[in-house]
Amino acid sequence: MPPNDQTSHATNLSPGLDEAHAPRPSHRRWPWIAAVVVLALVAAGVWYWWPAAPGQPAQAARGRADQAGRALPVVAAPARKGSIDVYLNGLGTVIPRNTVTVRSRVDGQLVRVPFKEGDMVKSGDLLAEIDPRPFQVMLQQAQGQMAKDQALLANAKVDLERYRTLLAQDSISKQQVDTQESLVRQYQATIEADQGAVDNAKLQLTYSKVTAPIGGRVGLRQIDPGNIIHAADQNGLVVIAQLTPITVVFTLPEDSVPRVMKRLAAGEAVPIEAFDRDGKVKLATGKLITIDNQIDTTTGTVKLKAEFPNTDGALFPNQFVNVRMPVETRTDATLVPNAAIQRGAPGTFVFAVNDDRSVSVKPVKVGPVQGETTAIDTGIEPGTLVVVDGTDKLREGSKVELVTRDAQAAGAASGSRGAAPRGDRPRGEGGRKKSE
Repeated sequence: MPPNDQTSHATNLSPGLDEAHAPRPSHRRWPWIAAVVVLALVAAGVWYWWPAAPGQPAQAARGRADQAGRALPVVAAPARKGSIDVYLNGLGTVIPRNTVTVRSRVDGQLVRVPFKEGDMVKSGDLLAEIDPRPFQVMLQQAQGQMAKDQALLANAKVDLERYRTLLAQDSISKQQVDTQESLVRQYQATIEADQGAVDNAKLQLTYSKVTAPIGGRVGLRQIDPGNIIHAADQNGLVVIAQLTPITVVFTLPEDSVPRVMKRLAAGEAVPIEAFDRDGKVKLATGKLITIDNQIDTTTGTVKLKAEFPNTDGALFPNQFVNVRMPVETRTDATLVPNAAIQRGAPGTFVFAVNDDRSVSVKPVKVGPVQGETTAIDTGIEPGTLVVVDGTDKLREGSKVELVTRDAQAAGAASGSRGAAPRGDRPRGEGGRKKSE
């Protein structure tokens, strides 16, 4: 064999021998080992913390485990038989019983305004005073003219008596006597006119003091002392609103008219309740006064007016209120707490507690509501035990444990204090539990 061939053969064999005897690098195996460990830990955590059945949502599985393993604590109350009022609700506006814009009846300078804005005034109280001197002068002139005419009348009467004496003596003609009698009557008419002028001057002097025509609360002053005011001023001096009693005008649908008229025809007082804008706070209680004589065709509603004593001032002019009016009282109705009424896919329903302490879904037809009580037209009978608290986890056939509200609140409070969040549990404890 040629030397070059032996050398080539030896060269080709040496790499093979080196690869067979050389060890593989160990660092290539560590990523795979770490990945397997991580996947194992994740699988163990999921298996421990979320023990759901295959193909089922974990949350649903836990719910079924709770239902199957233990009874759910709930608060229940029996449906009872009783009476309930049927109410009509409307939107209303508070309107003063009387509102007056106080204006001057004479022209002049305003010299004094004794009232304070926002004060409560009585009928006849002094509100403003206008300079009275021009009216006093007019009164003196009228009285002076009347005194002059009275003197003329007295003189004419004396002449008339003299003429009548001369006529009896046939010294003058009858015509002179008739003329004198006519003059006396003229002076008498003049005196009457003068008396009217005097009375008018006195009246104008009286008008220089502006008084309150009604009792109520005065608003903001429209003019200040020192200004010249006129009887034709549109704003006037001030506005007085009568607040005790006060009225509320509200509307109801036209379909409610027959029921309202039936109550009015019975001759009994119809109570009215006024609530705030949110319909939660009761402001006042009054009575229905009247109903309008026609229906508004644009809205299909009718106006009604109610009166409230308003001694505490809870109602204020132009305030928006919610009005509630009873029109009927249902007797022997099936009543349940409002909390028992549930709404969902079956419609309106309640959870009824059976004798074996399981619950059934009972569709019901809801009637009128009064406060915290609801009438049930159909669906359950009086005496049926219905769940009023703890319905969020209930399903058809769920087992329940009847507790009181106090016990349920105490259990919830102790559970929230004693239970630790899952994320805060030590992993070591969980691992030991699994190994056991």
